[in-house]
Amino acid sequence: MSEMADIFGEGGLFARKVPGFVHRPDQLRMAAAVAALLADDENEHGEAESCACLSVEAETGLGKTLAYLVPAVCSGRKVVVSTNTRNLQDQILHREIPLIKKWLAPGLYAICVKGRQNYLCLYRWHQMVAAQEERLFATAPEIRKLGAWVEKTRHGDRAELNWLSGTSPFWQRICCQHHFCLGSDCPAYTACFLTQLRRDAAAADLLVVNHHLLFSDLAVRRTGFGEVLPRYESVLFDEAHHLENVATTFFGRSCSRLQVMDLASDLERSAKAELSADSQAAVLAEATALSAAAERFAAAFPPQRGRFPLDWQDPQLAAGREQAEHLANVLADAAGRLKDLGRSRGGQWEQYGARAEELSERLRDLVAPPEAAPNPDGPEAPERLDRHSFTFWYERTDRNLSVSATPVEVADELHKTLYATVKHCLFTSATLTTGGTFTYFFSRMGLKADTQALSLASPFDYAGRSLLYVPERGFPEPAAPGYQRALHERIAELVRLANGRALVLFTSRQAMETAHTALSGRLPFPLFIQGEASRHTLLDRFSREVNSVLFAVASFWEGVDVPGESLSLVIMDKLPFEVPTDPVVKARMQRIEEQGGKPFFSFQIPRAIFTLRQGAGRLMRSTQDRGVIAILDVRLMTKGYGRQFVASLPPSPLTHDLARVAAFFSTEQSE
Repeated sequence: MSEMADIFGEGGLFARKVPGFVHRPDQLRMAAAVAALLADDENEHGEAESCACLSVEAETGLGKTLAYLVPAVCSGRKVVVSTNTRNLQDQILHREIPLIKKWLAPGLYAICVKGRQNYLCLYRWHQMVAAQEERLFATAPEIRKLGAWVEKTRHGDRAELNWLSGTSPFWQRICCQHHFCLGSDCPAYTACFLTQLRRDAAAADLLVVNHHLLFSDLAVRRTGFGEVLPRYESVLFDEAHHLENVATTFFGRSCSRLQVMDLASDLERSAKAELSADSQAAVLAEATALSAAAERFAAAFPPQRGRFPLDWQDPQLAAGREQAEHLANVLADAAGRLKDLGRSRGGQWEQYGARAEELSERLRDLVAPPEAAPNPDGPEAPERLDRHSFTFWYERTDRNLSVSATPVEVADELHKTLYATVKHCLFTSATLTTGGTFTYFFSRMGLKADTQALSLASPFDYAGRSLLYVPERGFPEPAAPGYQRALHERIAELVRLANGRALVLFTSRQAMETAHTALSGRLPFPLFIQGEASRHTLLDRFSREVNSVLFAVASFWEGVDVPGESLSLVIMDKLPFEVPTDPVVKARMQRIEEQGGKPFFSFQIPRAIFTLRQGAGRLMRSTQDRGVIAILDVRLMTKGYGRQFVASLPPSPLTHDLARVAAFFSTEQSE
């Protein structure tokens, strides 16, 4: 505590040196707890090499990022900081790390490691230039700029190319991808940007990554065939409420039409660029066969869009199973021939073969997953999918058809891959508790009930500078007739009272679009809607045009940081319960029932509370902010479970009276 007090205390280093720094007792409390965690080399039984865990809910404004970075730097350990969003990575690298280097640790070496597709592949770049294909994807000035950049960049990170579109097909042709990587056999291996990045990462004190890359590393380590990141002792997870969903992705299996079509496209491109006429014709025939099989596979499933259970006993899926098995065979045949070509020609053809083989094996697992059985070959034998541990489903979108197996629970996998391999884990977020306890988070992450935890409230003055509005009794519930019309009328009334300046969050895209259509022309403010421009562009316009209104769904419930007058009203249309018929949600609810639990209370409500708290957190982003949180769902008042939601929200005064909302906004003029 004393070391952290010397830094975060009232008369500490930051108070003396950092302009604008405000001593916050709870920030110091968190920093001391993280420092104690990282100093722990033994578990409660005195056994070394066991993972110690700490969970900290630190609400907005506390300064939690510095509260874990400073003790991480002071610990002298190799630490990985994992976030869910790039925005937080940028904040750490461009705001917090420079501050720490200036006042505390001048020699600190921190580096951000991203997925390999964020880096340029020198071999692919040289191939493209040699074949003069770059002119097909970029203008001459762009090519010159890229060529000059290649000569001076250290890691080939595309984030350095602020002029290159985020959806550039040019970048897709020259970025690093695992199925193109020749490893140490690559002619450009010595100068490879990814190789240099790995060297630098190995030398770094602090690695900043995102959750997807961290779990990719854990998944690769589990196979015993390599690693994505250099060895590390401690992991600090920020935005930790996303971890279950991210872990689910990496501990599952999937195969899709687009994955096969991408392989066929890459085969066609490489064949035309590299092969003689005879070999080219053979590979083009493979690509055509793969494309045709993938299209038949996708067409054989029911046409409805959405996610559905993958029950191969269902007669509607008989054709889908047949075509999936056929596609797996076509992939396996292609794999063999591509590997043969690779052995004779070298280059990337063996990688293409391995890629086809992996898709084939994955698809066969999904079409006919073997039941769990004793494994005579011991722990090193390949893992098997079973119906008890996984839920199987398929998803159809406008452009794709995918089949997937998702683990019903990730706790066991976390114990095998995370807790067994690191010494320390910190889990922190603004939203980890529901109803004031960590019970839900601990159960989903496989943590013991007595895991050390802190819940630290926001220092913002919600009681004096905000208001929580819920409609009066008699306002229709979301499933009742007349709700949609009442919702639109109430949104319009609230937006007028706030003079625009509103973020309106919806639980579905359809609800958002219907409301936007109904209110366009009725409100005298600029109305923006998610999808009409990029997220960055929308938020920039919303922030600059002070009286504007932004309609949004999904990702806008969190990560939106618009301090000041532009965001003075956050409206949420209803409680954000997940769709209970979603195959993954349904399987997890069924598992809780099998174990004697009540899934609505122990699963659906906590997940909805997390999302609602994130939405409410968009309002207050600085000590000077003030405004209204409006939740247009009377179930907060009419249902018993509504009390859990209200208890989890910021301590804003509650009102059902629009006149009080009007009075709240009118007092702004006198401040």
